[in-house]
Amino acid sequence: MKTLQTILVFCLLLCGSGAKAQLFKKLGEVAEKSAERAIERRVEKETTKKTDQALDSVFSKKKKKKKKRKNKKKKGKKDNNTTSDNEATEPSYTIKRSSDFTPGNIVIFEDQFTKDNPGDFPAQWDTNGSGEITMINDQKWMRLSGKSKYIPMLKETLPENYTIEFDLFTNGLDKKTSSQAFLTLFIEDNTGFTRSKNWCMVELSVCQFIGNQGVVEKVTNSKRQLRNQIGKDYRDAIKGKSHISIAVNKTRMRVWLNENKLIDVPRLIPEGAHNFKLATRGLRDPDGLDEIYITNFSMTKTGEDNRSKLLTEGRLTTNNILFESASATLKDTSFSTIREIASVLEQNPEVRIKIIGHTDSDGQKESNRTLSRKRAEAVKKMMTTAYGIDTSRISTDGMGDSDPVASNDTKEGKALNRRVEFVKL
Repeated sequence: MKTLQTILVFCLLLCGSGAKAQLFKKLGEVAEKSAERAIERRVEKETTKKTDQALDSVFSKKKKKKKKRKNKKKKGKKDNNTTSDNEATEPSYTIKRSSDFTPGNIVIFEDQFTKDNPGDFPAQWDTNGSGEITMINDQKWMRLSGKSKYIPMLKETLPENYTIEFDLFTNGLDKKTSSQAFLTLFIEDNTGFTRSKNWCMVELSVCQFIGNQGVVEKVTNSKRQLRNQIGKDYRDAIKGKSHISIAVNKTRMRVWLNENKLIDVPRLIPEGAHNFKLATRGLRDPDGLDEIYITNFSMTKTGEDNRSKLLTEGRLTTNNILFESASATLKDTSFSTIREIASVLEQNPEVRIKIIGHTDSDGQKESNRTLSRKRAEAVKKMMTTAYGIDTSRISTDGMGDSDPVASNDTKEGKALNRRVEFVKL
């Protein structure tokens, strides 16, 4: 504006009166237009400034609101995770299951594959497929392969009541293990490999990508009487090392995986079915995957009640207390028998006993005597530490192989000679 005024004054000084009027008119028009443009620019500038301020104000409020909302959310999360003193907390429970499995006390058949060479098929078994002895951590296991059936070669027919146990090891199971991969427990009325008219089975799945697999089935006179899913997810339990226990009481069949009971069917076993068999199918055996192994296989039957026999006859001999080979380390399957004897002492405080260990003839006589004494001491230790029996009520001795009850020339005779005696004093 100051520049415009200076120009007007300069023009007035140079011009005359007539020309002055025309010049002033033109300059007035120019000045008016310049002024209008200046005002427009000023208004535009001020308007832009005010608009920017207004927008800044709006957006800043939105940001504050968002922050407040976030803070509220965070506060809400914290409040949800925090339990006040007045609120009731959800109780936590630890569930422990104890097995009600009790093995028999008279051995029908047992095999730890100690006499079999690695790479060979075990001498006490038969199969329609393949299998071999394999070393795992210095212990012999029988590998079950492909689609095969395996039959323990018994010298007597299974009774109405018996138990079966074996250690199980699986390797190479993964998410691609088939849902049709099974280890099957058969009880049939024939001794061969063809499926008979009367049979039952328990299929244990080794599949890992889906749970609740496996079935129980019963067939009588070639007609299905029962088929049902096990309905339990035991994928983690069957992966790696585990233990299978089976109890048969006439028609009733129960199966445990480790300490958990998988099935208990009161009328599963058809009449005349007294032959136990193992079978596998659906394994990726050619690829070196889905490997299944067993060891420490035993079949036992129940004789006279141990407690009454010890009290009435004053002496009890059992082959059901088992130890690791050439060791005084008790196997887990021995605990139920030891517990049974301990209950006699708990219920009869006046009774005192002597525990006597016996071995077969393998090894040196002095070593066998020492081993038998250590085994008797191991049984005593279990009774005193686990069941609280006073040590003064139990004495021990070891006879080694000096008092056999059967010939040491056969494997069956040696199994009978490996025993533990309880004598009432």
